[in-house]
Amino acid sequence: MSSASPSHSDRISRPLLIAGVAAAIVGLVVVVALIAFFVDGGPAALGAWLYANPFGIFVRYLLESLALLVMVLIFTAILIYAERKIWGSIHLRRGPNVVGPWGTLQPFADFLKFILKEPIIPAGANKGVFLLAPLVSVTLAFAAWAVIPVGDGLAIGNINVGILYLFAVSSLGVYGVIMAGWASNSKYALLSALRVAAQMVSYEVSIGFVIVTVLLCAGSLNLTDIVHAQQSRYGFLGWYWLPLLPMFVIFFISALAETNRPPFDLAEAESELVAGYMVEYSASLFLLQFLTELVAILSMSAMTTIFFLGGWLSPLPFAPFTWIPGVLWFLAKMWCVVFMFSFVKAFVPRYRYDQLMRLGWKVFLPISLFMVVAVAGVLEATGWGAHH
Repeated sequence: MSSASPSHSDRISRPLLIAGVAAAIVGLVVVVALIAFFVDGGPAALGAWLYANPFGIFVRYLLESLALLVMVLIFTAILIYAERKIWGSIHLRRGPNVVGPWGTLQPFADFLKFILKEPIIPAGANKGVFLLAPLVSVTLAFAAWAVIPVGDGLAIGNINVGILYLFAVSSLGVYGVIMAGWASNSKYALLSALRVAAQMVSYEVSIGFVIVTVLLCAGSLNLTDIVHAQQSRYGFLGWYWLPLLPMFVIFFISALAETNRPPFDLAEAESELVAGYMVEYSASLFLLQFLTELVAILSMSAMTTIFFLGGWLSPLPFAPFTWIPGVLWFLAKMWCVVFMFSFVKAFVPRYRYDQLMRLGWKVFLPISLFMVVAVAGVLEATGWGAHH
């Protein structure tokens, strides 16, 4: 029995070996880029190489993707720490306060704990699908950030159909959940996955109509153009949160349902479904599933910022507000939306499943459909919109 199971040193060395190989590959790419920098004649030659040479273009996209990955992972660690501190304050307790100064290193300690544990695969599980599901989920969650501009021109892919890309990626996320629930060979996981699938599909309809109203006003599917369309001499009063206030509220609440956050966390209703579709996951596999949820929260907050809060635009279009870099404005707005997610979790009780479905199909769908028609009529009658 003991000879068949991996030793403690094997369980520790395996993830460290994978991390070491990944670091070596990244280091090799960086060394190649630096060699090109010093050999070919300085920054100008390096810039030309990164934008003209096929291998240089590959290196540039790889470095941009790695920088984005690191940024989102750091944001995720901040989100974990901030949420636990917020909930601790609301519960009249301290929250994380042991690991690092004021508990700031607690997320990194949790990360090490997860990757050093041994993943346990249930005996009756479909091993291939069971292992593939977290990878599908986390890949799609990070893929959404490829087109999100955190500043003017600061996006890996500034594509003209950015909205459609985001909508497609968020819609595909349900496949990872279904795969996890089905492959776990657990009735609780399967029931939870079916709940999540129905919930995500139901609220994607409302999100789709909200997006339609935004693109009607902006006249473009490009995310950068949507932010530029909100620029006006009225500052934050010209952003879409005010003229499209009902859609702003619907989008935020639908984002809670889309990310399985309270009060719509019916996939993880402990008294009904134990721990939801992740009940059989442990160690690094559970970490990937948990990371997917957190990255989705950040993505939805960034989308809310772009669609309704002016993206990187200054709230007041004059000095000294315009002196602050647009990236900082974007991050400040995004984190305000993230904290709204946290406060909702702390204050709002969980909905019943029938209430969840009734809200999506009988309230949000008619209102959003009416708003699409109303916004289109107003734009046609007044000519206001992308060129206002």
